[in-house]
Amino acid sequence: MYHDHVAEELTETLEQDTEAQDASAARLHIETWSPEYGAPLDTTEEVVSGPIDCQVETSDWSPRPPSLEGCPNEVAFVDGVRRIEARLTLDHPDDGPVPGLMAAFGVGYVQWDRAGRRSSIDGIEVERMLVMAGGYRVGLDTGPRFPISFESVPGDDPSELISHLQRRMRSAETALVHRLAGPDRLVIADGPIREVWPHPIVGYIKTHHVMYLGKTERPIIGRLRAGQRSPLFLIETRLPRYSWYLRLADLMGGHSWTGIVRGEVAAAMGINQAVKTANWATGLLPGLASEGHLDPRAPQNLVPIGALERDLRRNLGDPGLTIRALRAAVRELMAA
Repeated sequence: MYHDHVAEELTETLEQDTEAQDASAARLHIETWSPEYGAPLDTTEEVVSGPIDCQVETSDWSPRPPSLEGCPNEVAFVDGVRRIEARLTLDHPDDGPVPGLMAAFGVGYVQWDRAGRRSSIDGIEVERMLVMAGGYRVGLDTGPRFPISFESVPGDDPSELISHLQRRMRSAETALVHRLAGPDRLVIADGPIREVWPHPIVGYIKTHHVMYLGKTERPIIGRLRAGQRSPLFLIETRLPRYSWYLRLADLMGGHSWTGIVRGEVAAAMGINQAVKTANWATGLLPGLASEGHLDPRAPQNLVPIGALERDLRRNLGDPGLTIRALRAAVRELMAA
């Protein structure tokens, strides 16, 4: 069944530079994702940090069907959202302007009871922080309604502030996965896996930063239909991972990677359990793919994850109230 694909497709013939690689058979597509989320296919990070073994499951690189045999009844989806509340500048008499930011993040999970056909959102945690560059810490009293942790990064690059916020949120997500993990629950965690998990934990990657497959295996992506996956391949990094690509939906007019996501599990679980877990994810996730008229990151942003993100953003509260509390705390500090 095809989903509506609302992206405009440019079908005009592309004029090629005489020295450029021939692309006369190629077509140009405009991504459906909202621009503020980037693009689902982003291959700017071409360097892979370890070798890839594409023969760990099979040498037959053809689409693989799903299987829910042995799949746990309980499935949990873990995700987090972040928000920058305000930018700050500390005007230091010796070092000059020092950048900082006040930010918040929330993490939680959706618990899905497949047999009972019901789901619920739980485990929501919200944290706020004021983080300064250059190793500086600024203490403010924003009151009990807006508890804040005061943190710093050693460098003076403002981008390090965002990286610190991202690491803090990912750490909270990982801690939540720890609490949920077990042999009787399948956990789908947003983003790459970060630890060696003994239980079925799937890292769910919506955006493709690296082309892991070589030219021999890469054409399989275009042959995958909704509910099919590639064979597993081993990414031999510091944390070895078995990974695979799967197609969530067949979208009319889409390019060969439209609707493609990547899953990964810790290689420490062994190839047999990894194949089972990949089959479970391939059997379950296409039925949870979002629709373009409801989610700007469809179909990759799964329906449970989209619902969780909306609930997490509500729990972050009104940013205007946070900014007023911050301003009041700054005035009190300056008056002291």
